[in-house]
Amino acid sequence: MLWMRFLMGDSVGAVARKQLPLRPAGPDTVAALLDWYDRERRDLPWRTRRGRRADPYKVWLSEIMLQQTTVKAVIPFYEKFLSRWPTVEALAGADLDDVLAAWAGLGYYSRARNLHKCAQAVVSEHGGRFPRTETELGTLPGIGPYTAAAVAAIAFGEPATPVDGNIERVVSRLFAVRHPLPGAKREIKRLAESLTPQRRAGDFAQAMMDLGATVCSPKRPSCLVCPLQQDCHAHALGIEAQLPVKLARAERPVRFGTAFLALREDGHVLVRKRPEAGLLGGMLEIPSTDWADDWLAADLALVQQPVRAEWWAVPGVVSHTFTHFRLELQLFRAIVPVEASMTFWASPERCRWVPRHELQNAALPSVMKKAIAHALREH
Repeated sequence: MLWMRFLMGDSVGAVARKQLPLRPAGPDTVAALLDWYDRERRDLPWRTRRGRRADPYKVWLSEIMLQQTTVKAVIPFYEKFLSRWPTVEALAGADLDDVLAAWAGLGYYSRARNLHKCAQAVVSEHGGRFPRTETELGTLPGIGPYTAAAVAAIAFGEPATPVDGNIERVVSRLFAVRHPLPGAKREIKRLAESLTPQRRAGDFAQAMMDLGATVCSPKRPSCLVCPLQQDCHAHALGIEAQLPVKLARAERPVRFGTAFLALREDGHVLVRKRPEAGLLGGMLEIPSTDWADDWLAADLALVQQPVRAEWWAVPGVVSHTFTHFRLELQLFRAIVPVEASMTFWASPERCRWVPRHELQNAALPSVMKKAIAHALREH
């Protein structure tokens, strides 16, 4: 395997490119990066101008949203949240269902529940002020080691070292870390910490993120314009495009389920709130069977219909990829009278009828929005 050649110290790349006058990564590296950042930093809505104190609430909100999500996808959600809940006190006082509805479409919905819990903890336990140290921040709901370090560094200037995917890539190339991920994470963290300056730690963290996002990209790094080119061991060896080394991921398993779209004659759709614990906890869904390792035969699936009606099998399936598995849903659709009553299988205490025109603003995860759109489409 290719990565085994790196582990054994393959020198093919070293002779393929003329060695640059390398200097060990250190204070000069940090100075070069910060100088580049002052000129090239991305203009993002949660950032402040140099010399101005960052708002911890805005930093925290953006960092939670950016977990496993691109900047482009986050910006409209961030602006919507900030407009609706401009302070941590406002967010703490919000109804959880409203927070989940505003989050719908951003994915990883446990983040929204923890966001709300964290806001309440900041208000009730810290007087509405975020604690400034990495250790204290790590005690708040939904804040792990990365987010604690990011908020401590960016919002408070603490010499903390967050390591996201971008920073991981920059550091692995800068030091030519040949051990494959995820095993190399501890070494990469240690190396990143060795560079973190006492002053401007937040700018340094954001500079590393920006460098990884715009220059030190995964497949085609733009080494010619990189401010760290002469410090980069991977570039000198000609192996920058092959780092970081990652072990092959196992193929995602597939789960299968059946969902029911009940459309009332007055234009209302039956939705159900999922249990608070577990995947998509607290979000809305159209009533569905459990997700299993194989398809449930149509006649057995229809036993679990939420409303007694004539159900029509919708052609095709809806596929959706979660982090650890792929889901495939078959759909049934029925038009039911206004006085229709729900069955035991619907769990009526968790169900309600929602006007069709209000579905867009309901707390529906992406998979359910896809399922509803598919079921309502003319086939």
